[in-house]
Order: sequence, then C-alpha cells, then structure tokens
Amino acid sequence: MNNMLLPLLLIVLASFFQGTFGLGMKRVKPLAWEAWWVIYAMVGMIALPLLWAAAVVPSLMDSIRAVPAGAVWIAASCGFLWGIGGILFGLSVNYVGLSLTYGIVMGLAGAAGSILPLLTAARPVSFSVKLAVVAGVIVMLAGVGLVAWAGIQRDRLFTTSVEGVCRGRQFRIGLGVAVLCGLLSSLLNVGFDEAAPVAEAAAKGGAEVRNSSLAAWVVVLAGASLMNLLYSVFLLVKNASWSSFASRKTGGAYGWAVLTGVLWFAALGVYGEGSALMGALGPVIGWPMLLGLALIVSNLWAIRAGEWRDAAEPLRLMWAGAATLIVACLILGYSNSLPKG
Repeated sequence: MNNMLLPLLLIVLASFFQGTFGLGMKRVKPLAWEAWWVIYAMVGMIALPLLWAAAVVPSLMDSIRAVPAGAVWIAASCGFLWGIGGILFGLSVNYVGLSLTYGIVMGLAGAAGSILPLLTAARPVSFSVKLAVVAGVIVMLAGVGLVAWAGIQRDRLFTTSVEGVCRGRQFRIGLGVAVLCGLLSSLLNVGFDEAAPVAEAAAKGGAEVRNSSLAAWVVVLAGASLMNLLYSVFLLVKNASWSSFASRKTGGAYGWAVLTGVLWFAALGVYGEGSALMGALGPVIGWPMLLGLALIVSNLWAIRAGEWRDAAEPLRLMWAGAATLIVACLILGYSNSLPKG
C-alpha cells in the first residue's frame, strides 16, 4: 500500500491540473478562438512535452527511433483521432447542451480509456483484478451520470427551456455525436498505452521509470497537435481571422492561452508519471481516476464562481456524484493491490 501512495498523490495532483486548465478557456477575447487555440496547442501539445521530455529523458529521439515504426504510428494516430473528438465535443454541445455532452463524454472516455488497455494481451491480469477494475469503472460511470444530471437540473432552474433545445432527430444526432466524441476522447489514453514501448526504450536508455512516460506523450501528442493545428488554421483561413494575433490588448489572452497549455500538459505529464509507478495496470486504473477526480475539481471551481448558487437540490445531487466518484477511485486503487497473475 505504501508503494501506491506516491502514484496516487501524483494522480490527485494531475486531476487538479486537469480540472483547472479549462478556466483559461473563458478568457479568449480579444483573440479569435482559433488564434487562441493555436497558441494553446503549440504550448501544451508541442513545446512543453518536448522540453520536459528532453530534460529528463536521455537521447529522447533515439528512444523513439528504437521502437518499431508501426507502434509509433498507432500511438500518434490515436492522438490524431482524439483531436477529432475535441471538434465533435463542440458540435454535440450545440445539439444537446453542455452538461449532457460533458457527462456522456467523460463517462465514455473514462470507461473506454480504461477497458480497452485492460483487454490488450500484453499484460497478464487475473480475473479478480479485471472484476475489480470493471466494478470501479461501473461505479465511476454512475458518479459521472449523477454529476451530469445535477448539471442538467441546475441549468433547468436558470433557463426557460430544457437544456438541449434540439428535439427529435436532431437530439438523437447530438447524442450520437456525443457518444462518438467520448469514444474518440478515450483514445488519448489508449495511445499512451500503445506508446508503452517508447517509454520502455527511454527507461533502458537511462530515464527514471516515472519520467520515461514523457517520451510516450511526445509520440501521442505529435498526432494530437497535428489535428488541432490543422483545424485551427482551417478556421483562421475560413474566418479570415489572422489579424486577431495583432489585435490590441491581447496580452491577457496570450497569457491565458500559455497558462492553459501548461496546465493541460501538466495534467498529462504528472498522470503519466503516476501511471508509470503503478506498474502495468497504470493506464487502466489511473485514467478513470484522473477524469473522475478532475470532474470533482472542475465543479469545485464552478461552486467558487457561483455557478451553483441558488441550486440547493442539484448541488446535493452533485455532491452525491462526487462521493460516488471517490468510491470508484478507491475501488480502482484497490484493484492494483490484488494479485495480477
């Protein structure tokens, strides 16, 4: 159990970063969204991962080249597909609303991002471990569902229409888009798991085990950054918004874009270190813990901002969801203490 303390603390810290980075996305103006996103993506998906990995992984590029090209391409492709999921998130919100989209995406991303690595043949896993992981994921889904429903109920108190203004076929399309977004979003962790050979090569090259995970993120985020930058440049061209970069009084927006990128990758980098210390099951149990705890953190920020004021019943429901998520994390943490073989 003592061996689990440090990785669990790292996952908690990563969850704080994950639940906090979105605050910067409320401070885009006067930059155009796509201009702001270019800065955020370049910092969080390219500059920081490369700088951090280069600082702690000897011969970073040699570690990547030591791995079969197929494994590298699969990991990078998962990152690219995750980027598509991010685009679909905004589309789903337009159809069914933020709270419902967030609940579906977080639930599926956490569940699929845990179960898919669990099903790989590379790691021997006992039935008891699989049972505990599945139980933890089911409880986590229940917690996410409670938090999402609390958000929907809160929004109903302050709007004249039910969240998700679309009806009928459009609403069903929105649900389908949200489901696809959740599945694609899980591929960020699947790609991280697929990049395990890169981390192993980095460890053999002299990197500490927990730091070796940073080499894996460089590969995954190569694909993620490509998708995000392509989409942002497409919008810059479509909207003729290049001039936004030179707008007056953009210092604050630039600063928030950089800080958001730093916090976003800090979440992944610290999560990767905690996952590496958890052993072979790190990506399986660490990922849903990261997303579940991050959901709690993001709602704590929302409470501080007054978004739950005068919504006593939904707030109680949200706290019930948060407690359920904590129980799920305890179950997942327990699963790693069971015999693996």
